[in-house]
Amino acid sequence: MKFPFKLDSLLPANEIAVDLGTANTLVYAKGEGIVLNEPSVVAIDRNSGEPKAFGLDAKRMLGRTPEGIIAVRPLKDGVIADFERTEKMLRHFLGTIINKHFFKVKPMVIVAVPSGITEVERRAVRDSAETAGAKEVWMVAEPMAAAIGVGLPVETPTGNMVIDIGGGTTEIAVIALSGIVCDTSIRTGGDELDQAIVQFMRKNYNLLVGEPTAEAIKIKIGSAYPAGDEREMEVKGRDLVSGIPKTVRVHSTEVREAVQEPIQQIVDAVRRALEITPPELASDIVDRGIVMTGGGALIRGLDLLLSQETGLPIHVDEDPLTCVVRGTGRILDEYEKYRNVLTR
Repeated sequence: MKFPFKLDSLLPANEIAVDLGTANTLVYAKGEGIVLNEPSVVAIDRNSGEPKAFGLDAKRMLGRTPEGIIAVRPLKDGVIADFERTEKMLRHFLGTIINKHFFKVKPMVIVAVPSGITEVERRAVRDSAETAGAKEVWMVAEPMAAAIGVGLPVETPTGNMVIDIGGGTTEIAVIALSGIVCDTSIRTGGDELDQAIVQFMRKNYNLLVGEPTAEAIKIKIGSAYPAGDEREMEVKGRDLVSGIPKTVRVHSTEVREAVQEPIQQIVDAVRRALEITPPELASDIVDRGIVMTGGGALIRGLDLLLSQETGLPIHVDEDPLTCVVRGTGRILDEYEKYRNVLTR
């Protein structure tokens, strides 16, 4: 009996791409697209050490847990800070995807990592993915994956510059001929902006707010450059003097001032990356401009600020949050074309 289709088409996609980010973990399954997008948070039982929740369910617990439960982010500055909890989180996410299929196949996994990752951190990523159930693990630098994700011709001799601003790191790279010619990586990202807002509220309003509230302020009224559209919002927290909950109104100009230091660190890093760019590639960047990806690209006015500081056109992708995982997924789909960008 002949089947009208190949048996391979019944098998699950056993090739998976992972953007293991400080703020969010995204997973792309070959043939299916992005199948998971969850916050990189784990809720742990203090007594047993067993995980109680992962992803969005765990993020909702941040700053709200009773004494017996702790909600943590196991990744810091783009790399694994808590190996055991990262492994449990990754195992849960990969298991969720693998168990959706009838056949359970150990997947080949490509993980996007910061370009400035050390060998020890690289081994932690590899061990974590293998323990979570990966058959073999490959890695790709985040700015390279982001460049492929936005459709830049990374395999050509033309210079392409990418700024990838994540939760824990900002990666700036000049790419040509399937390689990173020069790069600058700093451990400053969206989390540092949140911390700056927490400190500002404490210092200026004697108001204690948690990280989720600081993130909400950043998203709703945060900006890097005065774009003309100024906003206000009510912020609720605990008064440090009386200890009683209270509400204050915060203006976007205040938030802009609060995040000035980490924003300036990003600007300085972009300048440093441009200074070490070979002149031939620099001329390509003048013509083509710079592409900005990652969640940090959504900060209002950051593209205008960088354009003013560098004199170069800045392009923000339509969906900057998924650029890295889309690029990593594209490597899976066009493996022969992009195999040179992968490392062990």
